[in-house]
Amino acid sequence: MGRMLVLVGLLLALGLCGAREAVGEGQKLAELIEVRKIWDAGAHNAFPDLIRFRERWWCCFREGAAHVGGDGKLRVLTSADGREWESAALLEEADVDLRDPKLSITPDERLMMVAGGSVYLGTTQLKGRQPRVMFSKDGREWSKPRKVLREGDWLWRVTWHAGRAYGASYHAGDAGQAAPEWSLKLYDSPDGLDWRLVSPLEVSGRPNETTLRFLKSGELMALVRRETGSARGWVGVAKAPYTQWTWHETLHRLGGPNFIELPDGSLWAGSRQYGKGPTTVIARLGRGDYEPVLTLPSGGDTSYPGLVWHDGLLWVCYYSSHEGKTSIYLARVRLT
Repeated sequence: MGRMLVLVGLLLALGLCGAREAVGEGQKLAELIEVRKIWDAGAHNAFPDLIRFRERWWCCFREGAAHVGGDGKLRVLTSADGREWESAALLEEADVDLRDPKLSITPDERLMMVAGGSVYLGTTQLKGRQPRVMFSKDGREWSKPRKVLREGDWLWRVTWHAGRAYGASYHAGDAGQAAPEWSLKLYDSPDGLDWRLVSPLEVSGRPNETTLRFLKSGELMALVRRETGSARGWVGVAKAPYTQWTWHETLHRLGGPNFIELPDGSLWAGSRQYGKGPTTVIARLGRGDYEPVLTLPSGGDTSYPGLVWHDGLLWVCYYSSHEGKTSIYLARVRLT
């Protein structure tokens, strides 16, 4: 009898364990609540970002003739509820392709936009590049694009912390080099205009698009896109003064990577997913992990998600051509 009771107990325990695993596997880590197209007026609408500023939504992106080449302009949309959108501004610079705009809020409560300034002069051959920054008090009237850093740099996104702006800029080598080395460097600035080198970021494989976020722990985290070698994305973490970094390679290639830390301390990312066909995905992020858990309605020319946590949901703006024309979309995602 005693042996029988032990056997029954073991079987029950195994059954309960199996039930727990089934429940865990069945739970959705991310659920798409809604997605809607918010802009398709340009010939090619791409590379968006999203932010909450003065109780309104603001979305910026590039309007151009195609993915590369031409003189792209930066469109700014605004909305009170995320459903009805209107154009607030259209920023341009003569003979310059303004692209990949990213939004942040300065300590004195202004919107700041950083963008790449590429020169093609009517061709698809890159002839020059230097970052631009613009500022606005109301999201509608913007300062003229101003060059920062040096020729060939691309300051891809700016994050503010303790009154200073931080950004990772990549440099794809000097013109004329047969096989130029790409470098990635961390900079900071008191005002978004004058930048100081903090440290080189020792990332191999032609690193480029990089999002930085300061964690609740005070550490600085980086999510980096790479082009050669394994081409898989890297995650890095550093403590102040952010000169010593610990790097881990993920299992996935990235495109237009972005991430945020939620109030509960969890980290969530968005990026392009490569495979049979490009899509835009939402992923769980850790110090050495990147796990896609939700594929947004997307395909073709797609990615570059802007991420905002608001009213208990993750709001995601991204671009995609899965419906034919490359357009801007806004999704709301519930995370568990």
